[in-house]
Amino acid sequence: MLAKVLSCAVVGLDGTIVEVEVDISSGLPAFNIVGLPDTAVQEARERVRAAIKNSGLIFPAKRITVNLAPADMKKEGPAYDLPIAVGILICSGQIRSDVTETVFLGELSLDGSLRHTHGILPMVALSMENGLRSIFVPSVNAREASLIQEASILPVNSLSELVSHLNNSIRIARYKADPELQNALSIPEIDLADIKGQEHVKRGLEVAAAGGHNFLMSGPPGSGKTLLARSLPSILPKMSRAEALEVTKIYSISGLLPSDTPLIMQRPYRAPHYTISNAGLVGGGHWHRPGEISLSHRGVLFLDELPEFGRNVLEVLRQPLEDKIVVISRAQGSVTFPANFMLLAAMNPCPCGYFGDPIKECTCSPGTISRYQKRISGPLLDRIDMFVQVPRIEYEKLADNQRGESSDTVRARVEEARGIQHARFDGTRIVCNAEMSPSQVKVFCQIEPEAQQLLKAAMQQLALSARAFHRVLKLARTIADLAKEPSIDVSHLAEALQYRPRSMMQ
Repeated sequence: MLAKVLSCAVVGLDGTIVEVEVDISSGLPAFNIVGLPDTAVQEARERVRAAIKNSGLIFPAKRITVNLAPADMKKEGPAYDLPIAVGILICSGQIRSDVTETVFLGELSLDGSLRHTHGILPMVALSMENGLRSIFVPSVNAREASLIQEASILPVNSLSELVSHLNNSIRIARYKADPELQNALSIPEIDLADIKGQEHVKRGLEVAAAGGHNFLMSGPPGSGKTLLARSLPSILPKMSRAEALEVTKIYSISGLLPSDTPLIMQRPYRAPHYTISNAGLVGGGHWHRPGEISLSHRGVLFLDELPEFGRNVLEVLRQPLEDKIVVISRAQGSVTFPANFMLLAAMNPCPCGYFGDPIKECTCSPGTISRYQKRISGPLLDRIDMFVQVPRIEYEKLADNQRGESSDTVRARVEEARGIQHARFDGTRIVCNAEMSPSQVKVFCQIEPEAQQLLKAAMQQLALSARAFHRVLKLARTIADLAKEPSIDVSHLAEALQYRPRSMMQ
């Protein structure tokens, strides 16, 4: 006898519907799974066997063959436990129900209960794209699955409960989505008002947040670079529901979505250590997983002590910064992950950290300083929009009890500027000025005649590349948006040019 049950396989953020075919025939008792299963899928044999027996059902003492089709796609993870168990029970006559238009997802415990399963959200979205609206998921994943509003989510606590429902003994009610889903992901947030001094750096962070620009801070140890970086999420605009779903899918696949946090509404802030590997930053592995770049999607990737990162690690940032995606190609195939993030970096001007400091003398030789700064390649620096010096904070500012401007006040201006950009790019996939293409720069970054002379002089004196030229115009456009000006004037362009890098050896 043959039974077919539907499930899902996710590769990257994409995937396909998987047909779980179960055949039971006469012969010596055996249980085989074919269709390129990984170790977790192979181990489903023992989980399914124990779950069926401990649920008061009969496990057939016959030859059982399970095929996961299409057979040329690798299958991973324990989400196939439930469809395999349902297929066996249908094939053995213990379930009498038509499940041809139903999807089953979930990992089984040995006692027959269903456990929390990673990657449920993208699987439900994939089912909906294929016209399959009725989806059985573990009850602990029901809130996450209900984010796809059109889907009919049926929460299951145990295999015995599911069998009773399919045999019409009981009825599992459709899960009603919670309209007030809130983010429970704990991300440290520091208010700008609590940071003393560094007003020009705060202004730079505001401009960067308003336009989604990449940002590099340089200064001596203890000047507040890391603290300023941690304050950036507090002034970023709130994510739209579409952006929140994108981020939640990535965290769901990575297994980093807490069971009590069905929807991530706060922009990600990732700060990997400089010992991270290429695969850890970009993603990859035997089974392709998102790296820190993709985990920062729609948020911030903070690289502290930038020159200490391996050169090869830094160079892999170049393509994602331009294309906003990561393509991981291996012999087994290629996977694409989204990578639309803000790069925020911090560094010391030299190995000892005190080159150019007015109080503490630098102990590094000129050659050592030059080699240290050259650890960051020119092509990578060319992809950074803003460069800001973070000097030592004076005693008077540290001792001043007066609070500065709060993050809420700054965020209001940032969201207003983003609103202008949203109207400008309406109908496109672009959400901020930093994502503009050269053709869009030509249309939307019109500068006044007086500013053209300044830009021409800056091109010659700063030796700007074509990419840097466009980045200056995008930055000036953001500054004009913050000022609510329709065109770019001299003051906007001058502020944008002051964020360009200058040699620290001068």
